[in-house]
Amino acid sequence: MGQEARVLIVEDEERIRRLVKMYLERENYVTKEADNGFDALELAVNEDFDLILLDVMMPEMDGIEVCEKIREKKSTPIIMLTAKGEEANRVQGLEAGADDYIVKPFSPREVILRVKAVLRRSSETKFLSTEPVAKNVLVFPHLSIDHDAHRVTADGAEVSLTPKEYELLHYLAKQPDKVFDREQLLKEVWQYEFFGDLRTVDTHIKRLREKLNKVSEGAAKMIVTVWGVGYKFEVEDE
Repeated sequence: MGQEARVLIVEDEERIRRLVKMYLERENYVTKEADNGFDALELAVNEDFDLILLDVMMPEMDGIEVCEKIREKKSTPIIMLTAKGEEANRVQGLEAGADDYIVKPFSPREVILRVKAVLRRSSETKFLSTEPVAKNVLVFPHLSIDHDAHRVTADGAEVSLTPKEYELLHYLAKQPDKVFDREQLLKEVWQYEFFGDLRTVDTHIKRLREKLNKVSEGAAKMIVTVWGVGYKFEVEDE
């Protein structure tokens, strides 16, 4: 049912941490807490969580650095918590590999909505190991996307993507040559009405291209910017 998902709450303000914990546990999520970046990183790396709520502004090791270090080892979905006016930090968080962000002050209902949306999308892309299923693979020159295994290979080399980067690539690749504007991608890939900066899409596209380009320039070039409109996945005849 997905209702027993494990959520790590990382927030140095006890009041906010307790409030979020209370609302998550009302929804039957299992929670664990950390009040600093060092403890958060240790927990995130050594234990398995379905999602991490990560505050940006923390003493000693901030949320951006924690996010970057988690991404070196794991692809656990991460939602950043940022204060109003910290636009630069929000962009930094997305560039570090966060899947979403929530701006303080926030309502507990918004947190639950965002958590459910990210968990739903994440669960749809997990490897299906218990049931035999038909292979669900998209194959292009330079690029292969195995949706059942949530695996991307470019020119034979596996590419490590965050859940959101993978979802964005798969969504574009399912409909080659179709142009999507940023609003469409936010709504369809993030799976809810996203009250955020359209640069969220740009940032994820940039990271996706960079990762593909490290192993295959041809694969990276398949993600095309349509100036003034949005993005498309382009397949050239070889």
